[in-house]
Amino acid sequence: MPLRAVRSFVRRAGRMTEAQQRALQELWPRFGVPSGDGRLELAALFGRVAPCTLEIGFGNGEHLAARALAEPLRDFLGVEVHRPGIGQLLRAAAAAGLANLRIIEQDAVEVLRTRIPAEALDEVQLLFPDPWPKQRHHKRRLVQPEFALLVADRLRRGGRLHLATDWAPYAQHMQLVLDACPSLAPPAGRAGATGAARAATRFERRGLRLGHAVRDLVYERRG
Repeated sequence: MPLRAVRSFVRRAGRMTEAQQRALQELWPRFGVPSGDGRLELAALFGRVAPCTLEIGFGNGEHLAARALAEPLRDFLGVEVHRPGIGQLLRAAAAAGLANLRIIEQDAVEVLRTRIPAEALDEVQLLFPDPWPKQRHHKRRLVQPEFALLVADRLRRGGRLHLATDWAPYAQHMQLVLDACPSLAPPAGRAGATGAARAATRFERRGLRLGHAVRDLVYERRG
């Protein structure tokens, strides 16, 4: 399956607090997944068989930690490249004693392509990705036809892809891409929009302060 060489993110060092740095040093062995390109055995990774959600680009991990705490019977994989955010989530995971959360520091497309087996996931979440609003940067948007096909292949039948954005042109782009994917369809014949239950994220709160309308999109794996 061909995948774009253009990355949808830019690595920014950001300011790392002492607490975040300490978390990366001390807590990564507990919650982190070693880098590489080998397929992950999710049952071995979590020590059980359970539904699994993959969140792409979890930011500071606020939403992911809340879900993992609220849904102990579900396992959660978070993928992020921003190290201060990873450190923040490690601290939250340790404070809450989360046993159902693991973190991968790697490009999400690489993770999906090389590390996640087919039909292994029950849910993929992509909340408030960079909309790359300038026309010349649209090629950097993560949600593209090849990405939709890749996610659909990694979802079990009936598994869900949940996206959210506060950038209206990107919401339209997402829906066009997902509507054209033969392996995905809105649940119960709906048009893709949903009032999906979830906690508000930091990026969402910022968008709302700016007067942006938030759009959630949910699609299911067909067949």
